[in-house]
Amino acid sequence: MSLTTTMTDDAQIVKVNADRIDAAMAIQFKEDMRAETESGADRVILDLSEVQFIDSSGLGAIVAAMKQLGGTRKLDLAGLTPMVEKVFRLTRMDTIFDLYGSLSDAIAPAGASS
Repeated sequence: MSLTTTMTDDAQIVKVNADRIDAAMAIQFKEDMRAETESGADRVILDLSEVQFIDSSGLGAIVAAMKQLGGTRKLDLAGLTPMVEKVFRLTRMDTIFDLYGSLSDAIAPAGASS
């Protein structure tokens, strides 16, 4: 799975360069996320703007990525397409993660969000 990372002043942005996170990609996603986020900012923003489909394995992989960060680092999600956002809301994962409509929305409130 292709992930690209950029840094801002206070966050690491990891962009998913794939149109789906499903059972076939979940293990690779977890491994790639671990490698990308081993060290870095206390806040990681996962840019999902290219992801059109996510299944339960994909959700589990994102939760696993959050847990890999440990208790002191935070994982926020940005750029969710309507279908992906619906999955997060239906599974109540929107109570676990802060969801932002766009990457710029996620960057703007850094430190001012919940």
